[in-house]
Parts: sequence; structure tokens; C-alpha cells
Amino acid sequence: MTESDLPPRLTRLTFHGPLSEARAARIVGRLGRAAPARVLDIGCGWGELMLRVLDAVPGARGVGVDLSARDLARGRANAEARGLGDRVEFIEESAAGAGAGRGPADLVLCLGASHALSDAEPPRHTAAALAALRRSVAPGGRVLLAEGFWQRSPTAAELAAMWPGARADEHHGLDGLTALAVSAGFRPAWIETASDDEWEHFESGYQSDVEEWLAAHPGHPLAQETRERVDRHRTSWLAGYRGVLGMAYLTLIPVD
Repeated sequence: MTESDLPPRLTRLTFHGPLSEARAARIVGRLGRAAPARVLDIGCGWGELMLRVLDAVPGARGVGVDLSARDLARGRANAEARGLGDRVEFIEESAAGAGAGRGPADLVLCLGASHALSDAEPPRHTAAALAALRRSVAPGGRVLLAEGFWQRSPTAAELAAMWPGARADEHHGLDGLTALAVSAGFRPAWIETASDDEWEHFESGYQSDVEEWLAAHPGHPLAQETRERVDRHRTSWLAGYRGVLGMAYLTLIPVD
């Protein structure tokens, strides 16, 4: 079976998370004003936000690390298409290795990848990830952390519909998450959270390629397995974490 026989992957998504064009532009504008010379994107995927920062800051250089060869290839292709290929590297390695050995950078991005910076069980991994990010950022630099948080306490029924083993203590609230960042040696320069529209765009885009493939290939050998997988994910969102799980975007400044 060839790659062309399989469902396309995430082609409808610009960002691998609930992030709108408008919010991304505001974030890039704020981060760009600090004129970072070196950008490190931990768990970068295809590194879309990093590429936009590099485009906004002439001369800045970036390094993105991830374990997905497919996403990294997409990032390299996007960089070449924008004339940024000589200013960015996409490296296949663990996020933990990046946090330990590729800093300090003037700007560190960690967008939905904090779990890869620590072996601790959630939610303890967040504090460990923040400590790693504090070590990875240069004095006067910035960290952009995108991290999940509970918008409210989930009910037992909602937890049962989420991912396997979901727990009410798995995430902090926004106040607790921000307090952890302060305890790790940061000041929160900007606190914002994904909107319902951003979540719906992300979740629909996450599934859309596969749903259209299923509609066009009902008899494919992988159709049943794929259908069951996407149905589980949709139920997890609609009956589980929709309106319960939030995404915070924290712009953090390191302090002594």
C-alpha cells in the first residue's frame, strides 16, 4: 500500500492547534518587537509560527525539533517556498533533548508540546516543562507556551467521553498554570486563551481530510479502522472536552 492510498493528513490546518490567523498575527507582532536573533521551536511539527516570526524579523535564525519526519518535511518545504530555507533547521529529535541542549535562545516556542519535556505524569509535567523552558531561554528573551487548562471542572460523564484515563486533576486551571510559570522564574507578559471559534476550526480541520477520504473510499481496506478512529475522536471532543478544555497562550519573560 502506497502513501497515496492513505488518507491525507492535516492539510486543512495551518497551525497544529486552536490558533487563528488574527491571533497568530498579534503574537508574531509582539514577539517580533523583541527582535529575537535565535528562535527555538520545541515539538515544532511543521513550525508555522516559527516561520512567521523569522519572516517578521530579518536575520533571525530558527531551529525546530520534533519526532515526526512527515511534519518536519512539510516545515522544510514551507521554509523553502518562503525563501527562509537558509535561516531555519528542522531536526528530528526528542523535545527533551532540545530543551536540554539547544538553548539558550532569544525566543523559545513550546506549543502544545510541554508533555514531551518531562516524563512526569500530568499535571506534574507542567512544572518540569516550565523549568526546562526557563533553562532554554536567554536573559531578556521570551517564551511562548501554549498549554491546555481546565476552563471548569469536568463532570464524570465528560471525563468518561474524553481520552482513555482522563482525570479531573490532569490539568491546572488558568490561574494555577500562570502561578506555575511565575514560580518557575517567569513574568507573564501576556495571557490569552483560544476562543470557541478557534477550537471548532481546529477540530473540524483535524478531521476534515479523513472524513472526505472516508466518504470517497467506503470500501477501502482501512476504511473501517479509520472510521472507528475518527468517530472516537469526534465523540471525545463533542461529548467530552468541548467547552471544558482550554488552550492558554502565555508569553513569558524570564527573571532572576
